[in-house]
Amino acid sequence: MTRTQSGPVEPRPLGSGGLVVAAIGLGCMPLSGVYGEADDAASEALIRQAIDAGADHLDSADMYGWGHNEELVGRAIKGRRDRVVLATKFGQTRSASGPNGVNGHPDYVIQACEASLKRLGETVIDLYYQHRVDPAVPIEETVGAMARLVEQGKVRHLGLSEASPDTIRRAHKVHPIAAVQTEYSLLYRAEAEATRKATAALGIGFVAYSPLGRGFLTGMIRDLSQVDGRRTAHPRFQGENFAHNRQLVGRFEALAVAKGCTPSQLALAWVLAQGKDVVTIPGTRSQVRFDDNLGALAVALTPADLALLDEAIPAGAAAGTRYPAASMTAVQR
Repeated sequence: MTRTQSGPVEPRPLGSGGLVVAAIGLGCMPLSGVYGEADDAASEALIRQAIDAGADHLDSADMYGWGHNEELVGRAIKGRRDRVVLATKFGQTRSASGPNGVNGHPDYVIQACEASLKRLGETVIDLYYQHRVDPAVPIEETVGAMARLVEQGKVRHLGLSEASPDTIRRAHKVHPIAAVQTEYSLLYRAEAEATRKATAALGIGFVAYSPLGRGFLTGMIRDLSQVDGRRTAHPRFQGENFAHNRQLVGRFEALAVAKGCTPSQLALAWVLAQGKDVVTIPGTRSQVRFDDNLGALAVALTPADLALLDEAIPAGAAAGTRYPAASMTAVQR
């Protein structure tokens, strides 16, 4: 039987600067057409549903729909701003062809923040991330500019996304980093473990994105004909990699049945069981799936459960990289 969530979503701290968010928030990227067409009215209703349910952590970025996502989120939170932890990201730049570029120059940091605030229709961002580290700009310079935004009252807390442990440590010396965002799930966790060790040692919160393996761990993607949108470019969803990963997920699904929950709930419960410094932001366009995700908070995992999950999908067992080859060069810098 599927468990359902009632009452407030469990609060967890991000860093030591007083930022507290729901253990399960909402990743807003799918609301801008990444995994198929999205309806703005339905997306705004979903965001309001998340806020009303207590899932106060909304995660956007200036490159999600190249401004569309922030505008959408801005409209949806009107009248609810005091109940929202608003996070967005900068640093990726649009390319006419090929992978996105990156820009971490201090002047661009200020420019990007002003543009995000305008699209959001807000005067302050609660959590502002560098989306991808710019190898051409020392992290100290980028974070120094981000720190000035805090001094100006335009940003409350700083974050990094897909940064290496060394970069995180250097950034944290310039200004306290509240959170680091990295892909983290049962399927793709080996690469993130070094990041988790660094954030834990520094007292930085860890935000797990794609905790459902970009849909694999929902149990809803069972054959290649169901792979669509951005997923088609990801090696994990191609040919032999897909077949291998689907076999792993089959073992996982059997454990969800035995636990009496959905695969999505089990996957999210596993992420949250990794430590109280961990929160997650699963993305969805569906109100039904959002409710299902919150049901993970009612799934308690024992040490024996965690051992079985580790045996079903060992660290590093997934086939295919997390992103296409060109995009992989931009992560863990």
